[in-house]
Amino acid sequence: MTNIIYWIVIGFIAGGLAKFLMPGKDPGGLIVTILLGIAGSVIGGYVGKVVGITGNGLLGSIIIATFGAFLLLLFYRLLFKTNKR
Repeated sequence: MTNIIYWIVIGFIAGGLAKFLMPGKDPGGLIVTILLGIAGSVIGGYVGKVVGITGNGLLGSIIIATFGAFLLLLFYRLLFKTNKR
């Protein structure tokens, strides 16, 4: 049970940081931000292992998760880009 709470907290922090680093209009509120951070931690962990970088401790986990969430948010924006004229 503690691991699930840990994932939610890390997901919220990482998703919020990724949205802060890439401001703009994105769908979703608190739940989507948490899910973005959790998915970002999975993506960031995978990319980190491929490159040879691992996040140790709380701060390392947040950095890796934020990087992955940032990549996920960037991919989302490129995929669903709307042209407003």
